[in-house]
Amino acid sequence: MNAVIDLLKSHRSIRKFRQEPIDQETLNQLVAAGQSAATSSFIQACSVIQVDNPETREQLAECTGGQAYVAEAPRFLVFCADMHRHQIACDMHAAEMKSGFTEQFLTASLDCALFAQNVVVAAESLGLGVVYIGGLRNQIQRVAELLELPELVYPVFGLCLGYPDQNPETKPRLPLTAVLKHERYDDNQDREIIAAYDNDVREYYRTRTGGNKEMSWSEQISGMLVKEARPHMLAFLQSRGFLKK
Repeated sequence: MNAVIDLLKSHRSIRKFRQEPIDQETLNQLVAAGQSAATSSFIQACSVIQVDNPETREQLAECTGGQAYVAEAPRFLVFCADMHRHQIACDMHAAEMKSGFTEQFLTASLDCALFAQNVVVAAESLGLGVVYIGGLRNQIQRVAELLELPELVYPVFGLCLGYPDQNPETKPRLPLTAVLKHERYDDNQDREIIAAYDNDVREYYRTRTGGNKEMSWSEQISGMLVKEARPHMLAFLQSRGFLKK
């Protein structure tokens, strides 16, 4: 349809990078592109931490369960939902900030996601590859300590950036008929749509792994959602001043 839409539809996660540097000015421009994303009520509740120190990068990789590309990628960013800056703004006007609301957690986290996606699209437009790192939340308290995050700031995810040294296929997404609903939420056909999609995903994995993995989407999801999902997160977020009311 056009170059922008083609770029968006060609997104892939890249986990192997050439050791070709990304200069600071390019990185600055990517983050500036992130700042241009929509932001709820102009709160601008995202901060980005650029981590270059090899020792810190190694420790962050350990926090993810050993995802080596966290340490190896030419650049690594951590996107943080940040309401601490808003506390400063309130203090500047001797105003008592009402914090801890679930709505504030949602808007700050969504601001972060929108910001990061702008960075990703900008990076891919320059021929860079990226992969999001949600695994930072495996040991989120340690990540917060490593990055010296104050109260009302939490690390949402990381992002590896670099020039790709691999060329994976794009993963097939759910059919549009399952995602785009008209006028109301109608799931009458979803079971059949998912069953057909399962065949596409199974073939994708079979091709990608040379026959070593054959798993459908619904099998993958059902296997994941019978397990606890980082149950430590609620206590951590409450300790940071989020999700108290």
